[in-house]
Amino acid sequence: MKIAEKFNVVLLILLGVVSIAQGQTNEKDLNGEWVSLFNGENLDGWKVGENANTFSVVDGKIKAAGDVAHLFYDGEVANHQFKNFEFKASVMTTPNSNSGIYIHTQYQESDWPMYGYEAQVNNSHTDWRRTGSLYAIADVKENYVEDNEWYTEYVEVEGNRIIIKINDIVLVDYTEPENPLRDEGSKYRILSRGTFALQGHDPESVVYYKDIMVRLLPD
Repeated sequence: MKIAEKFNVVLLILLGVVSIAQGQTNEKDLNGEWVSLFNGENLDGWKVGENANTFSVVDGKIKAAGDVAHLFYDGEVANHQFKNFEFKASVMTTPNSNSGIYIHTQYQESDWPMYGYEAQVNNSHTDWRRTGSLYAIADVKENYVEDNEWYTEYVEVEGNRIIIKINDIVLVDYTEPENPLRDEGSKYRILSRGTFALQGHDPESVVYYKDIMVRLLPD
């Protein structure tokens, strides 16, 4: 092997070591910092199965409007596997619309996500569970925000505790018991580790998301 070739091999190895070290450092540095999950331009870092046309990017916002579909975060932050975290997003509903934000979930090609919990997004849909509910676990019946206005939906998970805030108002403070009672249809509605997903509920529901951020907490 020529000297130049040996030099290139050594250089590539060194660059690989540096890249790995930087990746580890960057992951560590994420703790305590708010990190964006949506670039405001396209759906890079997100994944959706059937009915993918339900989701689009309009004027820097994710628009959910169409047949049932779910948009899963599939990007590089924490390798899209979150345990303890703070999550927040700016959300705007339109009249008679329903959506949701899933946590600790896993990618599915179709149907409603089996895994994790849903933080409800709904200010005027026929479903009585309103924005800020921990869906079917700790439900909110009152409206704290209105359609056609932006609000902040915040979800925190630390250990076995889930907190949901709407515009800094705590609506849910739920502690998952050691052996949560779940029926067969919701047996995976438990805390573990997973990604986030946004819900497209039905063709009549139009909901917008922007400023989607996460801050990692120590495991």
